[in-house]
Amino acid sequence: MTQADRQLKLRELQDRQRKSSRRPLLIAVAAAIIAIAVALAIALWPKGSTQSTPVADPALNVADQIIPADPAGATTTQATPAKVTNPSGIDGVIAYDTSGYPAAGTPTSGTLQHDHVLGPVSYTITPPVGGPHNPVWMNAGVYTKPIPSERAVHNLEHGAVWITYRPDLPAAQVDQLVAFVGKQSLIDESAATQIPGQRSRYLDLSPWSTNALPAPIVISSWGYQLQVDSPTDPRLQRFVDTFRHSEKYSPEFDEPVDGVPVQTGGRPAAYGATQPNPAGAVSQ
Repeated sequence: MTQADRQLKLRELQDRQRKSSRRPLLIAVAAAIIAIAVALAIALWPKGSTQSTPVADPALNVADQIIPADPAGATTTQATPAKVTNPSGIDGVIAYDTSGYPAAGTPTSGTLQHDHVLGPVSYTITPPVGGPHNPVWMNAGVYTKPIPSERAVHNLEHGAVWITYRPDLPAAQVDQLVAFVGKQSLIDESAATQIPGQRSRYLDLSPWSTNALPAPIVISSWGYQLQVDSPTDPRLQRFVDTFRHSEKYSPEFDEPVDGVPVQTGGRPAAYGATQPNPAGAVSQ
């Protein structure tokens, strides 16, 4: 072995020794970092519970909420629409006859009526999925008190989806429904409302006035309804994806669910339109 070979071997040996001597130090540093991270995680972990506690949605602003105005005048009684085969493919959806639009349904045809009436309506389906309704719709969003069905039904005609729940639904489940509304996509309605930048989720959420609701939670669109027991039921999202702002299922597709002066159309407590709706009231 030449002198040059021996020097090369010596340098390789020295390099291995240096690397070997650094390895324990690196292991010790890594172990210390892991120990610190674990200690911080333990210190920051919520005490007394292994689960997160549902909290009220931060967007909820009850103080600024305005409930849509109740219609006044003579009462109209809805003619009960006929049930039809569910075409949606969503298990449990109840479907009603929506044929003939825009021709008005009659008490003998079984078609879901859509007449404009000024006064209250006595609906034969709870909550209603259509029928006679007020000429003025409501501003969509989350309301913490019951809303007039006559205005909510007009929203359904425009392609909105309405979620109602029993007033005794646990607060944590109401919070889940609010969060469900908040995660839905926004739909542009600036051209229809003439409000630049106006967008909406085309969703209404409100408690029913009594526990007479047929299920703890009911989700409705024009002519279709689904009754569920839990806000985590995956069919809720399927219902929204199928019926909300649908050219196939919305009788007046692409019409707005905002733009009404707030003393008539209301101001939701959360997840309303992206731009303020007009002040004041509107004559009917």
